[in-house]
Amino acid sequence: MASIDKRRGKWRAQVRRDGHSLCKTFLRKSDAEEWARDKERAIDKEIDPTVKPVSRKDTFASLIALHLDDLATVGRPLRRSKRHVLNRLRDELGDTPLSQLTREKLVQYGRERAKQGAGPATLAIDISFIGTILTDAAAVHGVAVNVESVRLARVALRRLGLVGAADERDRRPTDKELEKLFAHFDANERNTIPMTRIVKFAIATAMRIDEIFRIEWTTLDERTRTILVPDRKDPRKKDGNDQRVPLLGVTGFDAWALLEEQRDLRLNPARCFPYNARSAGTSFQRAVKALNIPDLHFHDMRHEATSRLFEAGLTIEQVPLVTGHKDWKQLKRYTQLRPEGLYANLAKKEASKG
Repeated sequence: MASIDKRRGKWRAQVRRDGHSLCKTFLRKSDAEEWARDKERAIDKEIDPTVKPVSRKDTFASLIALHLDDLATVGRPLRRSKRHVLNRLRDELGDTPLSQLTREKLVQYGRERAKQGAGPATLAIDISFIGTILTDAAAVHGVAVNVESVRLARVALRRLGLVGAADERDRRPTDKELEKLFAHFDANERNTIPMTRIVKFAIATAMRIDEIFRIEWTTLDERTRTILVPDRKDPRKKDGNDQRVPLLGVTGFDAWALLEEQRDLRLNPARCFPYNARSAGTSFQRAVKALNIPDLHFHDMRHEATSRLFEAGLTIEQVPLVTGHKDWKQLKRYTQLRPEGLYANLAKKEASKG
């Protein structure tokens, strides 16, 4: 039997039953009595009394809000990609009561997303985020949600071919495509972003577009011809992945010379390329569309750069010093070597021996 007593103007309910000891304070005695009865019933039914029961009013959106509060509490910033996914989940599943967030509901959601054009990798991210939110609510806050429904839904969607890993891209720009892009950029007098130089710099350094626009003059070391790239992408560590990258000239474009050209503009800001990365990406896609170049993304310049580094003769131990890859296995998807490049490299080595 629970004990209810008044202390300092508030009612304190205490439940001791079958090894459980629970205590909570209320303003009203009736609330204390109701809480005690609920906990005793849960214990009698062999249900964890610390689990927060799901209310009919609770929706998936409430758990998203709870998850965001948890991230803010521990000081973890919400990155743009995760914010985008959570906003979409809130729009499409936010009104769903937690009691209806079943395996069937999630499979139905997956089917609908696939019809809308979501690929297996995109849908896998959605399902993973749903699982993270439910697990966080259950583990941190004791909310009684069916985490198992997410696992079963993932299995079903995988067997339906709707969830899976992303297809590895092997798209590399041809020399003619690059020439057309450079001519297009140079002819556009209204474009204030030096896109030709930026694309060449991307191929020279294997930097991602956002990394190019983050590097600063103060981190440039003229003696070693290196520059610091802050917070390089690493799936195992989100922040603090600073890397000093050599500015080479082995890919057909000279990174050091390109930076010298940029310095000659005398813009004098902190960043070497003081432009907006999103605007540069948009400019690239507009050019690709205007020139009818099929299926080419700016990120493919990183593929091109990494492949050219191997074609230039750099070893698998040396290439990550430029690209930032932490695992040599990850380099396989970036090394679509061209046979003519391999021939030229071997011919160059033979000539040097002679």
